[in-house]
Amino acid sequence: MGVELLRIAARLALAACLTLPLAAGAQQPKVLRIAMTASDVPTTSGMPNNGSEGMRFLGFPVFEPLVDWDLTAADKPADIRPGLATAWEQDAAEPRKWRFTLRQGVSFHDGSAFNADSVIWNLDRFYKNDSPQFDAAGAALARGRVSILTGYRKIDDGTVELETARPVSYLPYLLTWILFTSPQSWEANGRDWSKVATAGAAGTGPFRITRFVPRQSAEISRNDNYWNPERKPKLDRILLLPMPEANTRLAALRSGQVDWIEVPPPDAIPSLRSGSFQVITNSYPHVWPWVFAAGKPGSPTADVRVRQALNYCFDRDGMTTLLNGTAEPSIGFYKGNDPLFGQPQNRYRLDAARGKALLAEAGYGPQRPLKLTIGISTSGSGQMLPLPMNEFLQQSLKENCGVEIGFQVVEWNTLLAGLRAEPNAPQWLGADALNISLVSSDASQMARWFLSSNATPVGSNAGHWRDAEFDAAFAAVETERDPERIRAALRKAHERLVDGAPWLYIVHDLNPRAMTRRVRGFVSAQSWYQDLTRVDLQQ
Repeated sequence: MGVELLRIAARLALAACLTLPLAAGAQQPKVLRIAMTASDVPTTSGMPNNGSEGMRFLGFPVFEPLVDWDLTAADKPADIRPGLATAWEQDAAEPRKWRFTLRQGVSFHDGSAFNADSVIWNLDRFYKNDSPQFDAAGAALARGRVSILTGYRKIDDGTVELETARPVSYLPYLLTWILFTSPQSWEANGRDWSKVATAGAAGTGPFRITRFVPRQSAEISRNDNYWNPERKPKLDRILLLPMPEANTRLAALRSGQVDWIEVPPPDAIPSLRSGSFQVITNSYPHVWPWVFAAGKPGSPTADVRVRQALNYCFDRDGMTTLLNGTAEPSIGFYKGNDPLFGQPQNRYRLDAARGKALLAEAGYGPQRPLKLTIGISTSGSGQMLPLPMNEFLQQSLKENCGVEIGFQVVEWNTLLAGLRAEPNAPQWLGADALNISLVSSDASQMARWFLSSNATPVGSNAGHWRDAEFDAAFAAVETERDPERIRAALRKAHERLVDGAPWLYIVHDLNPRAMTRRVRGFVSAQSWYQDLTRVDLQQ
């Protein structure tokens, strides 16, 4: 057994020792053990880091938003549903304002009531720098994701009003990112967010945090007082273990150390499927790109011809072969068969002659090869297998178009800091692009990554790509009321994303995870998130 597996075994043994002994004849508790791709346990203070993996395991199961995701179906993309708000309405006369009707009879895990006061308290935590409960780390995540929120107020105990900088039709989708924590749990821990994190903050979700060992594990347990009896978890507990290395996760699964692993190594999938394991994949709104520093003066990627050329210079089919069919080639933000893809001038594929011609127009060739530095991570949420995948890209770009690629390799959360910084900031590592996988679930995500007004540090347009035609098309997306006009505007916006090439479009992930046959009831939603309340373990 390797050193890392010995460490994992020690963690699990410790967890077993901390469990109270069972009375004679009592049923064994159902404890699901999950190996995450993260290199550390996501933060436990109510706004987890580690990207969407943090939200998947220590976000939505424990803390809830006003507007939540419906994760019940595997045969269609996940959409939103009521969460801690039962209804919402955009003000017809003042479309920058929305009113949310709050769910009644909901309590936090510590027994305190969820109401309009707790909503305002949490929004002050993220958006009011001089509030006593201001949380700089949580605020960076909330503001980067929902930068358009400019005001909020309590109307009565069951109603709040939110105001945005401009009218946006997709505000409910953005609000899935803001999770609510008990003010009482902050008070009980000395008004100190680091102590709240150590104890585990109190949310309203179907699971509650019951144990946290920094850098080793977190445990969440069934909330028997959850407000929605239809979503009462079948499991007693879930143990979350960070394992950033794919082969370590695989060994832990095969040796019985864990029941479920995120992102198994592609070359192991045939043997897992032919053995005693389940391997589950599904389409979901995921893009695995290089985010170009398109707005960085002096970077070669500031030239649209370079960005387009690179999209013609590598072998997407070879990449999907490397991944053993767990991904699909990407030629845009949306998939090529999506009705919203539109009719862009470029349809990317491996076309080395076209790529070389575009590079020559931009001043690059055999005598002056294009040289780029790319910031990449060793692992992370949605990052798939970043080291072998980027090595493949390095080789393919060199062989097809003579492009020379170098890497700055960092830990996932270090790389994530670049997503919230300007492209000439130190967090960008001096790179010409960052390899960060991103979500493409709805119009709000397109706005996050590409609108000029969302350029970092205000929003999440990290590369500072700016395109007047895209912005104009998206203005119609935000303000139109007719669904067909919104769809037409989205198609136009997407055409600009393809032709403007702010990203190197590489693959769309198929979300592979492997688990033992004991795991039952899992529905692979077409989402970055999954409903863990439905999961059961065969005894």
